[in-house]
Amino acid sequence: MSRLAIGLFWLLHWLPLTVLSRIGEAFGLLLYVFVVPRRKVVLINLRLCFPELSEAERRALARRHFAANGRSVLERGLAWWAGPARLRRLVRIEGLDRLQALKAAGTPVILLTPHFVGLDMAGTRLSMEGDFVSVYAPQKNKVFDRWLHHGRSRFNDQLLLARTDGVRATVKAMKSGRPLYYLPDLDYGRKESIFVPFFGVQTATITGLPRLARLAGAAVMPSVVRMLPGGGGYVLELGEPWAGYPSDDVEADTRRMNAWLEGVVRTMPEQYYWVHRRFKTRPEGEPRIY
Repeated sequence: MSRLAIGLFWLLHWLPLTVLSRIGEAFGLLLYVFVVPRRKVVLINLRLCFPELSEAERRALARRHFAANGRSVLERGLAWWAGPARLRRLVRIEGLDRLQALKAAGTPVILLTPHFVGLDMAGTRLSMEGDFVSVYAPQKNKVFDRWLHHGRSRFNDQLLLARTDGVRATVKAMKSGRPLYYLPDLDYGRKESIFVPFFGVQTATITGLPRLARLAGAAVMPSVVRMLPGGGGYVLELGEPWAGYPSDDVEADTRRMNAWLEGVVRTMPEQYYWVHRRFKTRPEGEPRIY
């Protein structure tokens, strides 16, 4: 079954993006109807994060999220097989000069990259611009794992580390000139996490961003990918490096990260990765959410 799905992705990647995007949105809406457990997770997350919306508005937002997610799944075939010229047309990078200037100055860089649905497309496109390091979580499905790994490493000399490789390997890679494509906004459990607000909810958040920035002497550069409507492709926005980061207060730095992330999510809430059980780990004494 997995190989059949990969074959379908290969066939679909030949379609114009305007057609493929519509097929992906329809696929996502089917997932909304039939994948009930994940639909429930999304609706719980939206209820916690957007209490100001009505139930009908949150359900409409959930449908838009599944449509965007469906697009991202089927368009992943572009990241795996599309040629360089096509990828450059489909994914525009804004602020690349900022990243290149930091690299030229010998400054280690952390690209703070939240879990928006266009994450893999942006990562593949960015890998065409040089050698990067990222932390890769192996997938249980070996077939999909192989192709996800291929999509993230097909251009240049990418370094994919496992979380078990530890901080030292990541810092060494950054100091050698590889920017870190860093995704710290999932629930990784209680270990190495502190509870700080995210949309007003106390949320288990790893403190890796300020700690890595301090250890590597790295600049933190926001890296946000936006999926454009109507098959318009993607835009990867590389923002100005954060001033005064990290500070001497790890908790304040982690709060700053979540506050920034919340602000970006509010600009395109349908594209954030709401199918993840972001609030699974709770402070002691609090009941389970999911």
